[in-house]
Amino acid sequence: MSPAEEEKSLPLPQRWPRVSKFALSACAAAVAELVTFPLDLTKTRLQIQGEAAVRQDGAVASQEAPYRGMLRTAAGIVHEEGLGKLWQGATPAVYRHIVYSGVRMVAYEHLRDSVLCRAEDKTFPLWKAVVGGMSAGAIGQFFASPTDLVKVQMQMEGKRKLEGKPLRFRGVHHAFLKILSEGGIRGLWAGWVPNVQRAALVNMGDLTTYDTVKHFLLLNTPLVDNSVTHSVSSVCSGLVAAVLGTPADVVKTRIMNQPRDKQGRGLLYKSSMDCLIQTVQGEGFMSLYKGFIPTWMRMAPWSLVFWLTYEQIRRICGVSSF
Repeated sequence: MSPAEEEKSLPLPQRWPRVSKFALSACAAAVAELVTFPLDLTKTRLQIQGEAAVRQDGAVASQEAPYRGMLRTAAGIVHEEGLGKLWQGATPAVYRHIVYSGVRMVAYEHLRDSVLCRAEDKTFPLWKAVVGGMSAGAIGQFFASPTDLVKVQMQMEGKRKLEGKPLRFRGVHHAFLKILSEGGIRGLWAGWVPNVQRAALVNMGDLTTYDTVKHFLLLNTPLVDNSVTHSVSSVCSGLVAAVLGTPADVVKTRIMNQPRDKQGRGLLYKSSMDCLIQTVQGEGFMSLYKGFIPTWMRMAPWSLVFWLTYEQIRRICGVSSF
Protein backbone atom coordinates (compact mmCIF):
# COMPACT_ATOMS: atom_id res chain seq x y z
CA MET A 1 0.00 0.00 0.00
CA SER A 2 1.42 3.36 -1.05
CA PRO A 3 1.82 6.18 1.51
CA ALA A 4 -1.04 8.09 -0.16
CA GLU A 5 -3.37 5.08 0.03
CA GLU A 6 -2.31 4.41 3.60
CA GLU A 7 -3.09 8.00 4.55
CA LYS A 8 -6.54 7.79 2.93
CA SER A 9 -7.32 4.66 4.95
CA LEU A 10 -6.71 6.47 8.24
CA PRO A 11 -9.71 7.73 10.26
CA LEU A 12 -10.66 11.36 9.68
CA PRO A 13 -9.37 12.57 13.10
CA GLN A 14 -5.92 11.21 12.27
CA ARG A 15 -5.84 12.61 8.74
CA TRP A 16 -6.98 16.11 9.76
CA PRO A 17 -6.44 16.33 13.53
CA ARG A 18 -6.78 20.11 13.86
CA VAL A 19 -9.86 20.34 11.66
CA SER A 20 -11.42 17.48 13.62
CA LYS A 21 -10.64 19.09 16.98
CA PHE A 22 -12.04 22.40 15.73
CA ALA A 23 -15.31 20.71 14.69
CA LEU A 24 -15.61 18.73 17.93
CA SER A 25 -15.01 21.77 20.15
CA ALA A 26 -17.47 23.81 18.06
CA CYS A 27 -20.19 21.17 18.56
CA ALA A 28 -19.59 21.00 22.31
CA ALA A 29 -19.61 24.80 22.57
CA ALA A 30 -22.89 25.09 20.64
CA VAL A 31 -24.59 22.67 23.05
CA ALA A 32 -23.24 24.49 26.11
CA GLU A 33 -24.20 27.91 24.71
CA LEU A 34 -27.84 26.99 24.02
CA VAL A 35 -28.27 25.43 27.47
CA THR A 36 -26.89 28.42 29.39
CA PHE A 37 -27.77 31.36 27.12
CA PRO A 38 -30.60 32.83 29.28
CA LEU A 39 -28.05 33.53 32.02
CA ASP A 40 -25.84 35.35 29.52
CA LEU A 41 -28.77 37.55 28.48
CA THR A 42 -29.56 38.34 32.12
CA LYS A 43 -25.91 39.18 32.77
CA THR A 44 -25.82 41.57 29.82
CA ARG A 45 -28.95 43.42 30.96
CA LEU A 46 -27.55 43.79 34.48
CA GLN A 47 -24.24 45.15 33.19
CA ILE A 48 -25.98 47.88 31.15
CA GLN A 49 -28.45 48.85 33.90
CA GLY A 50 -27.59 52.04 35.77
CA GLU A 51 -24.84 53.01 33.34
CA ALA A 52 -23.29 56.27 34.59
CA ALA A 53 -22.29 57.53 31.14
CA VAL A 54 -25.87 57.20 29.92
CA ARG A 55 -27.14 59.19 32.91
CA GLN A 56 -24.60 61.92 32.15
CA ASP A 57 -25.58 61.91 28.50
CA GLY A 58 -29.17 62.41 29.61
CA ALA A 59 -30.74 60.62 26.66
CA VAL A 60 -32.56 57.89 28.53
CA ALA A 61 -31.96 58.84 32.11
CA SER A 62 -35.62 58.85 33.04
CA GLN A 63 -36.23 55.47 31.47
CA GLU A 64 -33.56 53.46 33.29
CA ALA A 65 -34.98 50.35 34.96
CA PRO A 66 -34.37 49.88 38.69
CA TYR A 67 -31.85 47.35 39.92
CA ARG A 68 -33.64 44.04 40.20
CA GLY A 69 -30.96 41.38 40.66
CA MET A 70 -30.47 38.29 38.58
CA LEU A 71 -33.67 36.36 39.29
CA ARG A 72 -35.96 39.42 39.14
CA THR A 73 -34.28 40.59 35.94
CA ALA A 74 -34.82 37.18 34.33
CA ALA A 75 -38.42 37.06 35.57
CA GLY A 76 -38.96 40.62 34.31
CA ILE A 77 -37.72 39.69 30.83
CA VAL A 78 -40.14 36.74 30.71
CA HIS A 79 -43.04 38.84 32.03
CA GLU A 80 -42.41 41.95 29.91
CA GLU A 81 -41.03 40.44 26.72
CA GLY A 82 -41.95 36.75 26.71
CA LEU A 83 -40.15 33.48 27.44
CA GLY A 84 -38.60 33.29 23.98
CA LYS A 85 -36.71 36.55 24.57
CA LEU A 86 -34.42 34.72 26.99
CA TRP A 87 -32.81 33.30 23.85
CA GLN A 88 -32.71 36.60 21.92
CA GLY A 89 -29.28 36.82 20.34
CA ALA A 90 -28.65 33.07 20.70
CA THR A 91 -27.94 32.60 16.98
CA PRO A 92 -24.95 34.97 16.83
CA ALA A 93 -23.84 33.58 20.20
CA VAL A 94 -23.69 30.09 18.70
CA TYR A 95 -21.88 31.48 15.64
CA ARG A 96 -19.45 33.18 17.99
CA HIS A 97 -18.70 30.03 19.94
CA ILE A 98 -18.21 27.95 16.82
CA VAL A 99 -15.41 30.34 15.84
CA TYR A 100 -14.18 31.25 19.33
CA SER A 101 -14.12 27.83 20.95
CA GLY A 102 -12.90 26.09 17.82
CA VAL A 103 -9.94 28.44 17.42
CA ARG A 104 -9.02 28.68 21.11
CA MET A 105 -9.06 24.92 21.70
CA VAL A 106 -6.95 24.14 18.64
CA ALA A 107 -4.58 27.03 19.44
CA TYR A 108 -4.12 25.96 23.07
CA GLU A 109 -3.37 22.34 22.23
CA HIS A 110 -0.92 23.43 19.53
CA LEU A 111 0.82 25.80 21.93
CA ARG A 112 0.87 23.21 24.71
CA ASP A 113 2.11 20.28 22.65
CA SER A 114 4.27 21.87 19.94
CA VAL A 115 5.38 25.37 21.00
CA LEU A 116 5.60 25.44 24.80
CA CYS A 117 6.07 21.64 24.94
CA ARG A 118 4.78 19.82 28.00
CA ALA A 119 6.91 17.12 29.60
CA GLU A 120 6.86 13.39 28.80
CA ASP A 121 4.87 12.68 31.98
CA LYS A 122 2.18 15.14 30.80
CA THR A 123 3.15 17.79 33.37
CA PHE A 124 2.85 21.36 32.18
CA PRO A 125 4.26 24.22 34.31
CA LEU A 126 1.67 26.71 35.50
CA TRP A 127 3.39 29.67 33.82
CA LYS A 128 3.30 27.87 30.47
CA ALA A 129 -0.38 27.04 30.98
CA VAL A 130 -1.09 30.71 31.75
CA VAL A 131 0.75 31.89 28.63
CA GLY A 132 -0.96 29.24 26.49
CA GLY A 133 -4.43 29.92 27.88
CA MET A 134 -4.22 33.70 27.54
CA SER A 135 -2.75 33.51 24.03
CA ALA A 136 -5.31 30.99 22.81
CA GLY A 137 -8.20 32.99 24.26
CA ALA A 138 -6.98 36.23 22.70
CA ILE A 139 -6.54 34.64 19.26
CA GLY A 140 -9.94 32.94 19.36
CA GLN A 141 -11.76 36.07 20.52
CA PHE A 142 -10.17 38.30 17.91
CA PHE A 143 -11.58 36.13 15.14
CA ALA A 144 -14.96 35.86 16.87
CA SER A 145 -15.32 39.54 17.86
CA PRO A 146 -17.84 40.50 15.08
CA THR A 147 -20.25 37.76 16.16
CA ASP A 148 -19.90 38.85 19.79
CA LEU A 149 -20.72 42.43 18.82
CA VAL A 150 -23.93 41.32 17.07
CA LYS A 151 -24.87 39.12 20.03
CA VAL A 152 -24.54 41.96 22.57
CA GLN A 153 -26.51 44.43 20.45
CA MET A 154 -29.29 41.94 19.71
CA GLN A 155 -29.59 41.08 23.40
CA MET A 156 -30.57 44.72 24.06
CA GLU A 157 -33.31 44.86 21.40
CA GLY A 158 -36.04 43.77 23.80
CA LYS A 159 -35.14 46.59 26.18
CA ARG A 160 -35.21 49.13 23.34
CA LYS A 161 -38.73 47.99 22.40
CA LEU A 162 -39.97 48.46 25.98
CA GLU A 163 -38.48 51.98 26.02
CA GLY A 164 -40.45 52.86 22.88
CA LYS A 165 -37.39 53.03 20.66
CA PRO A 166 -37.32 51.57 17.14
CA LEU A 167 -35.62 48.19 16.80
CA ARG A 168 -32.24 48.35 15.12
CA PHE A 169 -32.16 44.90 13.52
CA ARG A 170 -34.56 42.47 11.83
CA GLY A 171 -32.30 39.49 12.42
CA VAL A 172 -28.73 38.26 12.66
CA HIS A 173 -27.80 38.76 9.01
CA HIS A 174 -29.43 42.20 8.92
CA ALA A 175 -27.43 43.14 12.03
CA PHE A 176 -24.17 42.12 10.37
CA LEU A 177 -25.01 44.03 7.19
CA LYS A 178 -26.17 47.16 9.05
CA ILE A 179 -23.08 47.30 11.26
CA LEU A 180 -20.91 46.74 8.18
CA SER A 181 -22.67 49.47 6.18
CA GLU A 182 -22.50 52.00 9.05
CA GLY A 183 -18.99 51.37 10.33
CA GLY A 184 -17.28 49.35 7.62
CA ILE A 185 -15.03 46.39 8.39
CA ARG A 186 -13.66 48.34 11.34
CA GLY A 187 -17.17 48.62 12.75
CA LEU A 188 -17.44 44.83 13.03
CA TRP A 189 -14.47 44.87 15.39
CA ALA A 190 -15.82 47.64 17.64
CA GLY A 191 -14.85 46.82 21.19
CA TRP A 192 -12.37 44.15 20.14
CA VAL A 193 -9.66 45.38 22.50
CA PRO A 194 -11.63 44.85 25.77
CA ASN A 195 -13.10 41.75 24.13
CA VAL A 196 -9.66 40.24 23.60
CA GLN A 197 -8.52 41.39 27.05
CA ARG A 198 -11.52 39.70 28.62
CA ALA A 199 -10.99 36.50 26.62
CA ALA A 200 -7.34 36.35 27.67
CA LEU A 201 -8.35 36.65 31.35
CA VAL A 202 -11.27 34.23 31.02
CA ASN A 203 -9.10 31.61 29.35
CA MET A 204 -6.38 32.09 31.92
CA GLY A 205 -9.15 30.97 34.27
CA ASP A 206 -10.86 28.43 32.01
CA LEU A 207 -8.26 26.63 29.88
CA THR A 208 -5.37 27.09 32.31
CA THR A 209 -7.37 26.01 35.37
CA TYR A 210 -9.07 23.05 33.67
CA ASP A 211 -5.83 21.71 32.20
CA THR A 212 -3.84 22.29 35.39
CA VAL A 213 -6.45 20.86 37.79
CA LYS A 214 -7.22 17.87 35.56
CA HIS A 215 -3.61 16.75 35.19
CA PHE A 216 -2.86 17.50 38.85
CA LEU A 217 -5.72 15.18 39.85
CA LEU A 218 -4.60 12.49 37.43
CA LEU A 219 -0.99 12.61 38.62
CA ASN A 220 -1.53 13.08 42.39
CA THR A 221 -4.83 11.40 43.28
CA PRO A 222 -6.50 8.02 42.68
CA LEU A 223 -8.90 9.68 40.20
CA VAL A 224 -8.76 8.50 36.60
CA ASP A 225 -9.55 10.28 33.33
CA ASN A 226 -13.34 10.08 33.55
CA SER A 227 -16.42 12.26 34.02
CA VAL A 228 -15.74 12.81 37.74
CA THR A 229 -12.30 14.31 37.03
CA HIS A 230 -13.71 16.35 34.16
CA SER A 231 -16.54 17.68 36.37
CA VAL A 232 -14.25 18.73 39.25
CA SER A 233 -11.84 20.43 36.83
CA SER A 234 -14.63 22.26 34.98
CA VAL A 235 -16.23 23.59 38.18
CA CYS A 236 -12.87 25.04 39.26
CA SER A 237 -12.27 26.56 35.82
CA GLY A 238 -15.71 28.20 35.73
CA LEU A 239 -15.21 29.93 39.09
CA VAL A 240 -11.73 31.25 38.31
CA ALA A 241 -12.81 32.40 34.85
CA ALA A 242 -15.76 34.36 36.30
CA VAL A 243 -13.59 36.11 38.91
CA LEU A 244 -10.94 37.12 36.39
CA GLY A 245 -13.21 37.93 33.46
CA THR A 246 -16.21 39.83 34.88
CA PRO A 247 -14.62 43.35 35.06
CA ALA A 248 -13.39 43.11 31.47
CA ASP A 249 -16.78 41.70 30.45
CA VAL A 250 -18.59 44.74 31.91
CA VAL A 251 -16.31 47.10 29.98
CA LYS A 252 -16.67 45.07 26.79
CA THR A 253 -20.47 44.99 27.02
CA ARG A 254 -20.76 48.75 27.56
CA ILE A 255 -18.40 49.64 24.73
CA MET A 256 -20.19 47.31 22.32
CA ASN A 257 -23.64 48.58 23.28
CA GLN A 258 -22.88 52.34 23.23
CA PRO A 259 -24.33 54.54 20.45
CA ARG A 260 -21.94 55.50 17.66
CA ASP A 261 -21.52 58.36 15.20
CA LYS A 262 -21.41 58.01 11.41
CA GLN A 263 -17.69 57.22 11.54
CA GLY A 264 -18.34 54.34 13.93
CA ARG A 265 -16.78 56.10 16.94
CA GLY A 266 -18.36 55.65 20.34
CA LEU A 267 -20.33 58.57 21.80
CA LEU A 268 -19.94 57.58 25.46
CA TYR A 269 -16.46 56.10 25.76
CA LYS A 270 -13.21 56.88 23.94
CA SER A 271 -11.55 53.57 24.81
CA SER A 272 -11.76 50.59 27.13
CA MET A 273 -9.63 52.45 29.69
CA ASP A 274 -11.96 55.48 29.50
CA CYS A 275 -14.94 53.18 30.05
CA LEU A 276 -13.19 51.56 33.02
CA ILE A 277 -12.41 54.94 34.61
CA GLN A 278 -15.92 56.35 34.02
CA THR A 279 -17.52 53.21 35.42
CA VAL A 280 -15.43 53.17 38.60
CA GLN A 281 -15.74 56.96 39.16
CA GLY A 282 -19.47 57.07 38.45
CA GLU A 283 -20.63 53.83 40.06
CA GLY A 284 -17.83 52.55 42.28
CA PHE A 285 -15.34 49.68 41.96
CA MET A 286 -17.89 46.96 42.63
CA SER A 287 -19.82 48.06 39.53
CA LEU A 288 -17.12 46.14 37.63
CA TYR A 289 -18.69 43.02 39.10
CA LYS A 290 -22.23 43.78 37.98
CA GLY A 291 -23.66 40.54 36.68
CA PHE A 292 -21.04 38.45 38.52
CA ILE A 293 -23.58 35.99 39.93
CA PRO A 294 -25.22 35.22 36.56
CA THR A 295 -21.75 35.23 34.98
CA TRP A 296 -20.55 32.64 37.47
CA MET A 297 -23.82 30.72 37.40
CA ARG A 298 -23.50 30.63 33.63
CA MET A 299 -19.78 29.85 33.45
CA ALA A 300 -20.05 26.98 35.93
CA PRO A 301 -22.72 25.01 34.00
CA TRP A 302 -21.25 26.20 30.68
CA SER A 303 -17.85 24.80 31.61
CA LEU A 304 -19.43 21.63 32.95
CA VAL A 305 -21.55 21.02 29.84
CA PHE A 306 -18.76 22.02 27.45
CA TRP A 307 -15.95 19.98 28.97
CA LEU A 308 -18.05 16.87 29.60
CA THR A 309 -19.46 17.03 26.06
CA TYR A 310 -16.08 17.80 24.52
CA GLU A 311 -14.24 15.01 26.31
CA GLN A 312 -16.97 12.47 25.48
CA ILE A 313 -17.13 13.50 21.81
CA ARG A 314 -13.35 13.19 21.55
CA ARG A 315 -13.48 9.73 23.08
CA ILE A 316 -16.31 8.59 20.79
CA CYS A 317 -14.47 9.89 17.72
CA GLY A 318 -11.21 8.24 18.69
CA VAL A 319 -9.37 11.46 19.59
CA SER A 320 -7.14 11.41 22.67
CA SER A 321 -8.37 13.07 25.86
CA PHE A 322 -7.70 16.80 26.24
